[in-house]
Amino acid sequence: MIEERPRRRWWRRLWDARLDLSPLWTRDFRLLFIAATAGYLGSMIGYVAIPFQLFRITGSNLAVGVVGGVELVPLIVFGLWGGALADRFDRRTIMVLSGAANAVLAAALLVNALLDHPQVWLIYLVAALLSMSSSLQRPSQDALVPRTVGHDQLTAAVAAWSLAWQLGSLVGPAIGGVLIARYGVAIGYGLWVTSALVTVVLLVRLGPYPPTERTTGSALRSIGVGLRYAAGRRDLLGTYIVDLVGMFMAMPTVLFPAFGLQVFGHPELVGLLYASEGLGSALATITSGWMARIHHHGRAITLAAICWGAAIGLAGLAPWYWLAFAMLVLAGGFDQISGTFRMVLWNQTIPDELRGRLAGIEMLSYSVGPLGGQLRAGIVADLVGVRAAIASGGALCILGVSVTTAAIRGFWTYDNRTDPHAVRERERRATSNG
Repeated sequence: MIEERPRRRWWRRLWDARLDLSPLWTRDFRLLFIAATAGYLGSMIGYVAIPFQLFRITGSNLAVGVVGGVELVPLIVFGLWGGALADRFDRRTIMVLSGAANAVLAAALLVNALLDHPQVWLIYLVAALLSMSSSLQRPSQDALVPRTVGHDQLTAAVAAWSLAWQLGSLVGPAIGGVLIARYGVAIGYGLWVTSALVTVVLLVRLGPYPPTERTTGSALRSIGVGLRYAAGRRDLLGTYIVDLVGMFMAMPTVLFPAFGLQVFGHPELVGLLYASEGLGSALATITSGWMARIHHHGRAITLAAICWGAAIGLAGLAPWYWLAFAMLVLAGGFDQISGTFRMVLWNQTIPDELRGRLAGIEMLSYSVGPLGGQLRAGIVADLVGVRAAIASGGALCILGVSVTTAAIRGFWTYDNRTDPHAVRERERRATSNG
């Protein structure tokens, strides 16, 4: 009996660490999950196809990095506007219309790829328009997740929801990279169109989700209310700025074509580099049961972001492809841990009548950093080399995140058991469900 007890405790802890999939028993969450998975799958194939095509045409890392630049302004403008729309209109309707726009724009990239001389300017134009339509869709999608499950299921729902992105980001680049390297980018764009159409069909089957409270005043004023609310909460500012700094300094994906083609000489493995973060994220997600027992979310976000930067830096210094891939997988796991705790903090503390606008602000925090990071990485790589650009970004991430957390008082000590916003939202939802 003495020898059996530790064994039972060990297996019990392993079982407790499993991913909680109970939110998938809820119909609308399940539909939203499948639609998101299909959408991410196609967009991640396109995520490989666009830089691969541009690098093949131009041979310039900067030309690839400029994609992030052209996507930046539409992301900011329409991300904020999309958040305001999500609090004013039916969120399902917004997702269906923007999803249809994604399908049309992916089809335009397919047609361009089939030309004898594909137009670079058209790729940039469509990338900007895709940023606009996706920015309109994402706040409604993120704001809808908390309404499809109970408050006590939010942590499990966030972890399960992230699995949709991971399945897409893992399978999409891996399959897309191989197919694109062998058959050309047209096949990648064709798969993107197909997945976008499937997503629209699934979203149509959702029930209606009108706003819970009527929002008055102009859209601009409504956006201002959301911005003031976000700026007035230091815990939210911490989640935004830590992620922004970490991604801007250490986002290496724009360099993956050059990393695979020039540094390691394996063009067929470029897709695996893009899939590495998704693999790490998936591993973190399927063992995410322990996250429900963590209450100091600011600490978890900070430490995970620092570890992300360290893993990225080591990937840039790795002498062998397999070691670089392993470090990128590790980075993806830490990124997922940070992202999960950010989403849990947001969903547990923000009231639904502000959820769309805050989802738009959140989207900027986790999208502007990577887009700006792509431009930074492309410029640095052309100046000092691909390895140096990746390794230096990891070091700057560690420094930047550490300074940010030290500067934002209260973020490190945030506790969801005692935070007044978390307590208020927990009580409000308990009352409304009762």
